[in-house]
Amino acid sequence: MDIVGLLITWLVIAVSFIIISYIPIGVEIDSFGKALTSAAVFGILNAVLKPVLTFLGFPLTLLTLGLFLIVINAAIFGLAAWLVSGFRLNWGIWSALLGSIALTFINSVLFHILDTVVGTV
Repeated sequence: MDIVGLLITWLVIAVSFIIISYIPIGVEIDSFGKALTSAAVFGILNAVLKPVLTFLGFPLTLLTLGLFLIVINAAIFGLAAWLVSGFRLNWGIWSALLGSIALTFINSVLFHILDTVVGTV
């Protein structure tokens, strides 16, 4: 992935975080700057921790037919909220779970719109 694609992905995730903060699921982000920071931290955690957690959780993922991956995503979402001041989860793990599901959905929609308007991202 080139630097432009990386920057576009970072901005889309930050916009997704802002949209999620307006949905009443207990996720709060103070500003767009905090959303940018949260998106960067979330991306780094996804790149570093997710492969390790996915490998370690493979037996549970297999047993639950992939549903355990949602728990892994929620854990990374919650860890990002814990690391970034101005990014709060009001309902703890439930906000992390709902937020990670919303992030997946909103990212998909935004990337689809971006792909339709601009072309391949």
